[in-house]
Amino acid sequence: MGFYLLMKKASLAGAFFVPAIWLSAAQAEVFCPTPAALSTFEVQRVVDGDTVRLKDGRSVRMIGVNAPETGKKGRPDEPFAVAARQRLQGLVDASGGRVGVVSGREGKDRYGRTLAHLYGANGANLEAQLLAEGLGFLVAVAPNVDLVACQQAAERSARAARLGLWRQSPVQKAEQIRQSGFAVVSGRVSKVERNRGGIWIELQDSLVLRVAPNLVGQFDNALLKRLQGQDIEARGWVLDRSRRGGLKSGQARWLLPLTDPGMLQLAQ
Repeated sequence: MGFYLLMKKASLAGAFFVPAIWLSAAQAEVFCPTPAALSTFEVQRVVDGDTVRLKDGRSVRMIGVNAPETGKKGRPDEPFAVAARQRLQGLVDASGGRVGVVSGREGKDRYGRTLAHLYGANGANLEAQLLAEGLGFLVAVAPNVDLVACQQAAERSARAARLGLWRQSPVQKAEQIRQSGFAVVSGRVSKVERNRGGIWIELQDSLVLRVAPNLVGQFDNALLKRLQGQDIEARGWVLDRSRRGGLKSGQARWLLPLTDPGMLQLAQ
């Protein structure tokens, strides 16, 4: 089943479950310290749990966090999507409607949105706050990975406390994948191969992870080779290779491109 279906039970049991006590600025700074200097901008609208619209017209996609999707085109909200949006709105309101903006090394995404880290007036990193409260998943997409370590710590905190999205494990087995889109998956590595297309890590013939050639240098190649036979956890945006005739005989249908080492770990 897909990620949404796996989380549906959690939604019914805990759609209104959010941490009773929000992180203070001091707690948030433990994860991601405040930059020395910040330019602040007025927020016109909170779009969802990881995107805001600034009054100057820019749409800003927050770096390092992927919040549940709000419903579009007749589809229902994903679990905790409303809670994530409301929490981000609360953080913006508490900051007087203005946020500090630190643009990423890569400044725009394919939709033309500004990629940036956001900070409240109290200096707290907003992505870390959402991650630490279980209202989004850590994502690391090179080259915008400066805060990966502190954002990982924030997510680990929520995971250990079983907050929000982590109240019921969202991790799905590789063989359970039935649809494309963002997923956190686990499985045993059956094969690791390197060729001109990069490094390919197969999980039980169900899913293949790919490190693109331009990112191979960011990974510990010796460590990747030793993954065969190990249980791992990976995350990212799953692609269906059977669409448009892209699937060849003997290939796994589902492909998950690894965008940074922070998207791969040994299974917990």
